[in-house]
Amino acid sequence: MKPFLAVLLKFLTGVVVTFGIWAVIVAVLQPPSFMLPAPGDVLLAFPEHAGFLLHHASITAYETVLGFTLGVISGGLLAISVWLFPLAGRVIMPPVLVTQALPVFAIAPVLVLWLGFGMSSKIVMAILVIFFTVTSTVYDGLRRLDTGLVDLARLYRVPRHRELWIFRIPAALPAFASGLRVAAVFAPMGAVIGEWAGAKGGLAFIMLQANARGNADMLFAAVILLALMVLAMRYAVEQLTRILVPWQVED
Repeated sequence: MKPFLAVLLKFLTGVVVTFGIWAVIVAVLQPPSFMLPAPGDVLLAFPEHAGFLLHHASITAYETVLGFTLGVISGGLLAISVWLFPLAGRVIMPPVLVTQALPVFAIAPVLVLWLGFGMSSKIVMAILVIFFTVTSTVYDGLRRLDTGLVDLARLYRVPRHRELWIFRIPAALPAFASGLRVAAVFAPMGAVIGEWAGAKGGLAFIMLQANARGNADMLFAAVILLALMVLAMRYAVEQLTRILVPWQVED
């Protein structure tokens, strides 16, 4: 409970400072409300449009969590497969690298064209954004095994698949945890990019509609909800990695 309260206190402090700076900027510069609304006006949008905002936030949250889960599973399985079957890895990895070389904003419209305006294209987009991060971190973790353990496995002629489960995967867990932390931040971004390309709902859908109508209050409210979603994902994954890798020392 105490770690949670400490994180909550830091979060609330950050919120107060951010809103304070925001209020000072508005008071001093007095920009037009359609460019930078006052913090109070944005906060009022939450109770006035609570149902609408929560409905679309739940859509983005569902896309994010499902995309994150599937991306982590598929990325981890690919990394294991590449280590187990190096020859197959030489065939599989080049197309994976190509998907990472292409800008995500270029891929998103293609996915919408193929999969439609529903959730499928957004979930796939979230998977693509985090897929390579998880694959590369897990694969590096599998390769970087202590030389003493490698010699021990060779000495006892441990089969490759048993070496994977007994030595490699436990050694790769810290790297996997690092990949999860990075993926937790980028998964919401992937879902939102997919929504920007075309969607029937979600936070990016609100942003597009609010921007077209000059409704800056709703636009900023959607951005704040997205930021909260990213922070929640990051915190949840932090707690998960502490359970997954309890021996990893953190400063």
